[in-house]
Amino acid sequence: MTWMMLLVGLVVGVVSGVVGIGGGILFVPALVWLVGMDQHKAQGTSLGALLAPVGIFAFLEYYRKGNADIRVAALLAAGFLVGGYFGAVGAQYIPEVWLRRIFAITLIAVGGRMWFSR
Repeated sequence: MTWMMLLVGLVVGVVSGVVGIGGGILFVPALVWLVGMDQHKAQGTSLGALLAPVGIFAFLEYYRKGNADIRVAALLAAGFLVGGYFGAVGAQYIPEVWLRRIFAITLIAVGGRMWFSR
């Protein structure tokens, strides 16, 4: 399992670096399908994997090329810090089947918006 998780991390890192998506979009389904975690545990584990230092090298590469706004990133991080905490507190009270459905609907909605926008 160790090598599989390292490989999943590598693949998710490459995809995240290329398209700029949050790794959780890929980590959560991988943990549910490949490891058999329940939705709550997969989401918590994904958040643990994505703690601050994980994206630093990808961010620095974008920044070096002039493709990152530090002020906006800091504001997003501050909002995410507070919102993530309250979202995590609330998620503990949502049944797993509904949490999985909310996750799926979010992916579909975001994907649909990206697919059909200009």
